[in-house]
Amino acid sequence: MKDQKSSLNPSLELPAEEMQRIGYQVVDMMVEHFKTIRDQAPVKKLDWKEMDRLIQEPIPEQSTSMDEILRHVQDDIFKNSAMTTHPRFFSFVPSPSNFISALADGLASAYNVFSGAWVSSPAAAKLEMVTVNWMLKLFGFPVREGGGLFVSGGSAANLMGLSIARKQKLNNQLAGAVVYYSDQTHSSVDKALSVLGFSKEQIRRLPCDDDFKLSLTALDAAIKEDLATGLKPFCLIGNAGTTNTGTVDPLYKMSLICRQYGLWMHVDAAYGGGGILCEQGRHALNGIELADSITVDPHKWFFQPYEIGCLLVRNHQLMNNTFQMLPEYLRDLEGSSEEPNFYDYGIQLTRGFRALKFYMSIKAFGLASFRAAVEHGVQLAETVEEKLRQDANWEIISPAQLAVINFRYNPRERLLNETQIDELNQYLSQRIHEDGYAMLATTILKNKKTLRMCLINPRTLQEDIDETFSRLETYAQDYLKK
Repeated sequence: MKDQKSSLNPSLELPAEEMQRIGYQVVDMMVEHFKTIRDQAPVKKLDWKEMDRLIQEPIPEQSTSMDEILRHVQDDIFKNSAMTTHPRFFSFVPSPSNFISALADGLASAYNVFSGAWVSSPAAAKLEMVTVNWMLKLFGFPVREGGGLFVSGGSAANLMGLSIARKQKLNNQLAGAVVYYSDQTHSSVDKALSVLGFSKEQIRRLPCDDDFKLSLTALDAAIKEDLATGLKPFCLIGNAGTTNTGTVDPLYKMSLICRQYGLWMHVDAAYGGGGILCEQGRHALNGIELADSITVDPHKWFFQPYEIGCLLVRNHQLMNNTFQMLPEYLRDLEGSSEEPNFYDYGIQLTRGFRALKFYMSIKAFGLASFRAAVEHGVQLAETVEEKLRQDANWEIISPAQLAVINFRYNPRERLLNETQIDELNQYLSQRIHEDGYAMLATTILKNKKTLRMCLINPRTLQEDIDETFSRLETYAQDYLKK
């Protein structure tokens, strides 16, 4: 019992020298990670039993040395986690991140700033206002009237944007209300509408045209039919860079329809929003500045670590109207209108200092460097498209759009039916995953199984692309010999 008591540390503190020693180890781990990313495998293939052996344990009653803990974390946890930061992680939406933002996350956690109320941390609140204003300017929203806040990600931003739309357009009365969006819209929108109480009968998931954009003809017909039957169209959701294809809906024309019918226009730019930094992206996103609310995910194409999403709104007062609560235990925190309490802007009361990593990384590298990083991804996808068009064995299903391209192997020397082509491309995805060289998943477009590349990582090189396709072609020949 004496030994156990001697190991107790009820203050949960460490001597300064020990904190420094551990801190240096952690920073060394981080530096080594960033330095050796290219030499590591982007995907991991351990099964449940193996993970159970490495990680499963009862809650420890006594202390463990930090050297042992860090070894376990590095060897058994990080080394067995997929690396979305890897230059050859082409699936889903990679999150390349950056070292400065990672350090900022550590600082924000160490200081444990409560970023919910102005009184508790005026500097954190002001910094969030500054960085949100940067975003408002980038997307063409009015800075004086507009507003926003940083949230956990696109899912939370979509939920809050649609909450504001529900309050503003329906006063939270859902009966007869109808919302419209394309069949390429992200599942987080479906989830948000479900959380907000909308039934499937109130959702119009409309077909896309051949370019995977929302069909305006189908949209107009659906709105007119709903109005004729006494329903209440209230919201239209546009995509600014779909996950599947990087496609941007016709936002400008959609804004005209919203004006005609009095609809709230929410734009999900969680993936493609970063494209606003480059000329091609700005052209593709034309009309986004006319939205009522926009979802952006800085932990995607603004190269931030998880978790940082952002909701922007044209009128910041609508955020307060939707989310502000005044329980007795918060009344002493209420200040002037110039001193925002961000807990009144969204669903979180206790909020971390997410703005710090965005601020520090933009300051450290400069927006011009971020712009060049975005341009690199756009150009790389276009290079892939050009390469594929030069080889008759590759079929492009959706061309390069905002650094996303979809394609499949369809050999000219073999007449395969659609089922066989699907099986071949699924095989290619599995083989490249099994050998650990790259992560390249499939999706379904026009009822065809396709390989999809998302190329937003600024550290991806042409040689990564060339070697990936070389391996895919080898695997395809192996499959065809069967």
